[in-house]
Amino acid sequence: MRVRATAATAALLLAALTACGGGGSGASSASKTKAPASKSKKVDCTDQTLDQTEWMKHCADEASTDSGTEAKSTGLKFGETYKWPDGLKVTVVGAKVFTDFNKDLLESPEPGSTDFRVTLKLENGGKEPVALDDLSLIVEGATNGGEAAFTMFENGSQPLEGRLAPGVAATKNADHVLETKYGKKIVVTVQRSSENFDLDFPEFTGEITG
Repeated sequence: MRVRATAATAALLLAALTACGGGGSGASSASKTKAPASKSKKVDCTDQTLDQTEWMKHCADEASTDSGTEAKSTGLKFGETYKWPDGLKVTVVGAKVFTDFNKDLLESPEPGSTDFRVTLKLENGGKEPVALDDLSLIVEGATNGGEAAFTMFENGSQPLEGRLAPGVAATKNADHVLETKYGKKIVVTVQRSSENFDLDFPEFTGEITG
Protein backbone atom coordinates (compact mmCIF):
# COMPACT_ATOMS: atom_id res chain seq x y z
CA MET A 1 0.00 0.00 0.00
CA ARG A 2 2.87 2.34 0.78
CA VAL A 3 4.35 1.71 -2.71
CA ARG A 4 1.07 2.55 -4.44
CA ALA A 5 0.78 5.79 -2.49
CA THR A 6 4.31 6.81 -3.52
CA ALA A 7 3.62 6.05 -7.18
CA ALA A 8 0.43 8.09 -7.12
CA THR A 9 2.22 11.04 -5.56
CA ALA A 10 5.00 10.86 -8.19
CA ALA A 11 2.45 10.83 -11.01
CA LEU A 12 0.70 13.84 -9.50
CA LEU A 13 3.98 15.74 -9.21
CA LEU A 14 4.93 14.96 -12.82
CA ALA A 15 1.58 16.21 -14.09
CA ALA A 16 1.91 19.43 -12.13
CA LEU A 17 5.45 20.06 -13.44
CA THR A 18 4.34 19.44 -17.03
CA ALA A 19 1.38 21.80 -16.73
CA CYS A 20 3.54 24.60 -15.31
CA GLY A 21 6.44 24.23 -17.74
CA GLY A 22 8.91 22.86 -15.19
CA GLY A 23 9.63 26.26 -13.61
CA GLY A 24 10.23 27.08 -9.96
CA SER A 25 6.62 28.21 -9.50
CA GLY A 26 5.52 24.83 -10.92
CA ALA A 27 7.39 23.00 -8.17
CA SER A 28 5.71 25.18 -5.58
CA SER A 29 2.31 24.48 -7.14
CA ALA A 30 3.00 20.74 -7.15
CA SER A 31 3.88 20.90 -3.48
CA LYS A 32 0.60 22.65 -2.71
CA THR A 33 -1.33 20.11 -4.76
CA LYS A 34 0.29 17.16 -3.03
CA ALA A 35 -0.91 17.96 0.49
CA PRO A 36 -4.67 17.73 -0.12
CA ALA A 37 -4.22 14.45 -2.00
CA SER A 38 -2.57 12.92 1.06
CA LYS A 39 -5.30 14.21 3.36
CA SER A 40 -8.04 12.81 1.16
CA LYS A 41 -6.45 9.35 1.02
CA LYS A 42 -8.93 6.64 1.93
CA VAL A 43 -7.77 3.56 3.82
CA ASP A 44 -9.71 0.33 4.23
CA CYS A 45 -9.27 -0.27 7.97
CA THR A 46 -10.72 -3.76 7.62
CA ASP A 47 -7.99 -4.85 5.19
CA GLN A 48 -6.04 -7.60 6.98
CA THR A 49 -2.96 -6.92 4.80
CA LEU A 50 -2.81 -3.30 5.88
CA ASP A 51 0.61 -2.24 7.17
CA GLN A 52 0.60 -1.63 10.95
CA THR A 53 2.07 1.86 10.57
CA GLU A 54 -0.68 2.79 8.12
CA TRP A 55 -3.36 1.34 10.44
CA MET A 56 -2.08 3.36 13.40
CA LYS A 57 -2.00 6.50 11.26
CA HIS A 58 -5.43 6.23 9.69
CA CYS A 59 -7.52 3.81 11.79
CA ALA A 60 -6.53 4.07 15.46
CA ASP A 61 -8.74 7.09 16.19
CA GLU A 62 -11.69 5.47 14.42
CA ALA A 63 -11.28 2.25 16.43
CA SER A 64 -11.13 4.24 19.66
CA THR A 65 -14.37 6.02 18.77
CA ASP A 66 -16.15 2.81 17.84
CA SER A 67 -15.18 1.10 21.11
CA GLY A 68 -17.11 3.74 23.01
CA THR A 69 -20.34 2.79 21.25
CA GLU A 70 -20.33 -0.89 22.18
CA ALA A 71 -23.38 -2.22 24.02
CA LYS A 72 -23.03 -2.01 27.78
CA SER A 73 -22.90 -5.34 29.61
CA THR A 74 -23.65 -4.12 33.16
CA GLY A 75 -26.52 -2.23 34.68
CA LEU A 76 -29.06 -3.88 32.39
CA LYS A 77 -32.63 -4.37 33.59
CA PHE A 78 -34.98 -7.28 32.97
CA GLY A 79 -36.52 -6.73 29.54
CA GLU A 80 -33.40 -5.06 28.09
CA THR A 81 -31.23 -6.70 25.45
CA TYR A 82 -27.51 -7.35 25.11
CA LYS A 83 -25.88 -8.18 21.77
CA TRP A 84 -22.60 -10.08 21.43
CA PRO A 85 -20.19 -9.19 18.57
CA ASP A 86 -21.29 -12.22 16.51
CA GLY A 87 -24.91 -11.03 16.50
CA LEU A 88 -26.44 -13.23 19.22
CA LYS A 89 -28.89 -11.20 21.31
CA VAL A 90 -30.03 -12.14 24.81
CA THR A 91 -32.83 -10.68 26.90
CA VAL A 92 -33.70 -11.71 30.45
CA VAL A 93 -37.47 -11.48 30.18
CA GLY A 94 -38.08 -12.05 33.89
CA ALA A 95 -37.98 -14.38 36.88
CA LYS A 96 -41.08 -15.91 38.45
CA VAL A 97 -41.75 -18.08 41.48
CA PHE A 98 -42.23 -21.69 40.35
CA THR A 99 -45.18 -23.66 41.74
CA ASP A 100 -46.07 -26.13 38.96
CA PHE A 101 -44.29 -29.08 40.55
CA ASN A 102 -44.52 -32.55 39.04
CA LYS A 103 -45.60 -34.75 41.93
CA ASP A 104 -44.96 -37.90 39.91
CA LEU A 105 -41.29 -36.93 39.95
CA LEU A 106 -41.51 -36.07 43.66
CA GLU A 107 -40.88 -32.38 43.00
CA SER A 108 -41.85 -30.07 45.86
CA PRO A 109 -41.02 -26.64 47.30
CA GLU A 110 -37.82 -26.41 49.26
CA PRO A 111 -38.49 -25.09 52.81
CA GLY A 112 -36.84 -21.75 53.54
CA SER A 113 -36.14 -21.11 49.88
CA THR A 114 -37.68 -19.51 46.80
CA ASP A 115 -38.03 -21.78 43.78
CA PHE A 116 -38.09 -19.72 40.60
CA ARG A 117 -37.67 -19.87 36.84
CA VAL A 118 -35.70 -17.34 34.77
CA THR A 119 -36.99 -16.83 31.23
CA LEU A 120 -34.65 -15.79 28.42
CA LYS A 121 -35.26 -14.63 24.87
CA LEU A 122 -32.48 -15.39 22.39
CA GLU A 123 -32.17 -14.18 18.81
CA ASN A 124 -29.41 -15.11 16.38
CA GLY A 125 -28.71 -12.05 14.30
CA GLY A 126 -25.43 -13.46 13.00
CA LYS A 127 -24.53 -15.52 9.96
CA GLU A 128 -23.63 -18.79 11.71
CA PRO A 129 -25.59 -21.21 13.96
CA VAL A 130 -25.06 -20.65 17.69
CA ALA A 131 -24.66 -23.45 20.26
CA LEU A 132 -27.02 -22.69 23.14
CA ASP A 133 -25.16 -25.21 25.28
CA ASP A 134 -22.43 -22.56 25.55
CA LEU A 135 -24.76 -20.39 27.64
CA SER A 136 -25.29 -20.67 31.38
CA LEU A 137 -26.55 -18.47 34.21
CA ILE A 138 -25.24 -17.26 37.54
CA VAL A 139 -28.00 -15.87 39.75
CA GLU A 140 -27.15 -13.88 42.87
CA GLY A 141 -29.13 -11.99 45.48
CA ALA A 142 -28.95 -8.24 44.83
CA THR A 143 -29.88 -7.08 48.35
CA ASN A 144 -27.56 -8.76 50.83
CA GLY A 145 -25.73 -11.41 48.84
CA GLY A 146 -26.37 -15.09 48.38
CA GLU A 147 -26.10 -17.24 45.26
CA ALA A 148 -28.96 -19.30 43.86
CA ALA A 149 -28.49 -23.01 43.27
CA PHE A 150 -29.31 -24.40 39.86
CA THR A 151 -32.09 -26.98 39.55
CA MET A 152 -34.51 -28.18 36.89
CA PHE A 153 -38.27 -28.58 37.08
CA GLU A 154 -39.98 -30.82 34.55
CA ASN A 155 -43.15 -28.95 33.63
CA GLY A 156 -42.58 -26.27 30.99
CA SER A 157 -38.82 -26.74 30.96
CA GLN A 158 -37.01 -25.26 27.94
CA PRO A 159 -33.31 -25.73 28.76
CA LEU A 160 -30.39 -24.04 27.05
CA GLU A 161 -29.41 -26.74 24.61
CA GLY A 162 -29.18 -27.41 20.88
CA ARG A 163 -28.35 -24.85 18.21
CA LEU A 164 -30.01 -21.65 17.09
CA ALA A 165 -29.97 -20.97 13.33
CA PRO A 166 -29.29 -17.52 11.85
CA GLY A 167 -32.37 -15.29 11.86
CA VAL A 168 -34.19 -17.46 14.41
CA ALA A 169 -35.45 -16.42 17.87
CA ALA A 170 -36.28 -18.75 20.76
CA THR A 171 -37.47 -18.62 24.35
CA LYS A 172 -35.56 -20.66 26.94
CA ASN A 173 -35.54 -20.90 30.71
CA ALA A 174 -33.45 -21.97 33.68
CA ASP A 175 -34.62 -22.96 37.16
CA HIS A 176 -33.01 -21.93 40.44
CA VAL A 177 -33.48 -21.99 44.20
CA LEU A 178 -32.51 -19.08 46.47
CA GLU A 179 -32.75 -18.95 50.25
CA THR A 180 -35.57 -16.60 51.28
CA LYS A 181 -33.26 -14.63 53.60
CA TYR A 182 -31.62 -13.15 50.48
CA GLY A 183 -34.86 -11.62 49.25
CA LYS A 184 -36.24 -11.56 45.73
CA LYS A 185 -34.11 -8.92 44.04
CA ILE A 186 -31.54 -10.69 41.90
CA VAL A 187 -28.73 -10.20 39.40
CA VAL A 188 -28.65 -12.64 36.50
CA THR A 189 -25.30 -13.01 34.72
CA VAL A 190 -25.42 -14.75 31.34
CA GLN A 191 -22.16 -16.58 30.76
CA ARG A 192 -20.99 -17.77 27.38
CA SER A 193 -18.26 -20.31 26.73
CA SER A 194 -15.95 -19.08 23.98
CA GLU A 195 -12.36 -19.06 22.76
CA ASN A 196 -12.58 -15.27 22.94
CA PHE A 197 -11.50 -14.52 26.51
CA ASP A 198 -12.47 -10.85 26.09
CA LEU A 199 -16.14 -11.75 25.63
CA ASP A 200 -18.41 -9.89 28.05
CA PHE A 201 -20.97 -11.60 30.29
CA PRO A 202 -24.00 -9.28 30.52
CA GLU A 203 -25.64 -8.70 33.91
CA PHE A 204 -29.38 -8.11 34.28
CA THR A 205 -31.05 -6.86 37.46
CA GLY A 206 -34.66 -7.49 38.42
CA GLU A 207 -36.99 -9.10 40.91
CA ILE A 208 -38.56 -12.52 41.29
CA THR A 209 -42.30 -12.06 40.94
CA GLY A 210 -45.21 -14.20 42.10
